[in-house]
Amino acid sequence: MEVKIGVQHAARELVVETDESIDNVEKRISEAVAGDGVLTLTDTKGRKTVVPASKIAYVEIGGGVSGQVGFRS
Repeated sequence: MEVKIGVQHAARELVVETDESIDNVEKRISEAVAGDGVLTLTDTKGRKTVVPASKIAYVEIGGGVSGQVGFRS
């Protein structure tokens, strides 16, 4: 599943491809924003993305990678 995170004062959004469920990702976002903490997501390759909740502008959850063209590692 693809998660797009808009960060305040950043020209580009962060895109994380994760194996976590939509409900789990939504819960993590809600907890991070409510507690004014950080949002941590692990991608499909085991890398972690950490974003301060106070800098999150928006989050788009959903979609996959169907129809992707090119090489993947």
